Amino acid sequence: MDASSHFRGKNITVMGLGLLGRGVGDAKYLAECGANLIVTDLKSREELADSVAQLESFSNITFVLGEHRLEDFRDRDFILKAAGVPLDSPYVAEAKKNGIPVRMSADLFAEISGIVCVGVTGTRGKSTVAHMLYAILKEAKKPVLLGGNVRGVSTLALLKEATPEHIAVLELDSWQLQGWGEAQMSPHVAVFTTLYPDHLNYYHDDLDAYLADKAHIFLYQTEADTLILGKQCAPTIIDKYGERIESKTLVADTLKLPDTWVLAIPGLHNRYDAALALAAARALDVPDEVSRRALATFAGVPGRLELLREVNGVKIYNDTTATTPEATLAALAALDPAHTVLIAGGTDKGLDMNELLLKLGEVKRVILLAGTGTSRVLEFLPNASVFDDLEKAVREAFVATEPGDTLLFSPAFTSFGMFKNEFDRGDQFTAIVKAL
Repeated sequence: MDASSHFRGKNITVMGLGLLGRGVGDAKYLAECGANLIVTDLKSREELADSVAQLESFSNITFVLGEHRLEDFRDRDFILKAAGVPLDSPYVAEAKKNGIPVRMSADLFAEISGIVCVGVTGTRGKSTVAHMLYAILKEAKKPVLLGGNVRGVSTLALLKEATPEHIAVLELDSWQLQGWGEAQMSPHVAVFTTLYPDHLNYYHDDLDAYLADKAHIFLYQTEADTLILGKQCAPTIIDKYGERIESKTLVADTLKLPDTWVLAIPGLHNRYDAALALAAARALDVPDEVSRRALATFAGVPGRLELLREVNGVKIYNDTTATTPEATLAALAALDPAHTVLIAGGTDKGLDMNELLLKLGEVKRVILLAGTGTSRVLEFLPNASVFDDLEKAVREAFVATEPGDTLLFSPAFTSFGMFKNEFDRGDQFTAIVKAL
């Protein structure tokens, strides 16, 4: 659809350009629509060089980098806020004080397009479920768009492709769901996969605040809408929000996926995700046989227990998006720990590592990347080696393997420090593995 009239001539501040392509795509789309943009980011022009280079040709974009200025949050038509902006941001407060709407790309896309939206959230599994459902809808020959928290995809720019017949599958993290809450909207079909402690540094160790943001995926649903809860998180959500849920509610787990269905990707956690995708597909009137075909060939999401290659009888997996202990535990459960050499470690988020540390006693060898999280757990892993160079860590890990073993890169911590982000971490790992 041509949505340019919504933005033409508008004065918009884009808060957060970033390095993952989503902010660049949103800014480019708005500029092409004829908006007058101020693009501001706390990172410097040098840090954002790749992103800035894609936008420098637009005369209607002004860059304010290395800082935010209060004046850029006054006298604007609206603010487009990126994910991860602090809850107590004085700049967002300035905009609101001046009556300026603060929006985010996913909820703005949903409002303008008016099409059926499926939102998928959860601490773990949301990427896999969203991509599984996208594959199912493609197999069903339905016009479908995939956006939200997807690397390199501008959700706003999807407006160019959207027609009334389309279904949008949106992966939504807690930050993006702040935007849905501000707009008092929820997707027509909401999927909530799992709930574990995460981003507690952002939420000041308040798990209820984290859940409160995620709850916007269903709080504004109506009786005509559908909420699908994973069995792991269903009791907590129903206990805390049951009286406020108006939509038709379903609970799904691995038992809801027929035993005879075979997946191309390993692990009980992937069958759990597939059961959630199947439930969402049924809510969209997709026949089970179509879902079965799609799931049987679904190869997984890059960076999520992704099989990169097999070298000398050793399977090598990239699980860089495992930024929590629960994620690494799920990866180990899908493999044979006794024949797995694990590369983990990174920057601390203050999460409880006890269960993972107990499991690591079953792993053939543990190799750690330097970081604040690694420093916190190192005393409990006396036989672990620590590296501040990923290539050296990979080569040491590979030396420790034998034919029939697995080399698993599943950090359990965030990437900051040694890497730009978890995707940069995964890209570097993939490049090193391809060179083995």
